[in-house]
Amino acid sequence: MVKYFKFFEYAYLVIAIVFIVETVLNWSLNRQKAYIYLAFSGLAVFMYFFRKKHRKKYENQGK
Repeated sequence: MVKYFKFFEYAYLVIAIVFIVETVLNWSLNRQKAYIYLAFSGLAVFMYFFRKKHRKKYENQGK
């Protein structure tokens, strides 16, 4: 079960990288869209650390 949690943690980082790339590509074309992508990338990074904290809490609960 913990392996799945780890997988989804890193999936959030991959999503953040994709949104950062989209931000860079859309920066000169459409700034409003770029800001939305930037916000979603920040949210994805936040979710990575949030999930990591809760996974470690879950792992330590069994000890």
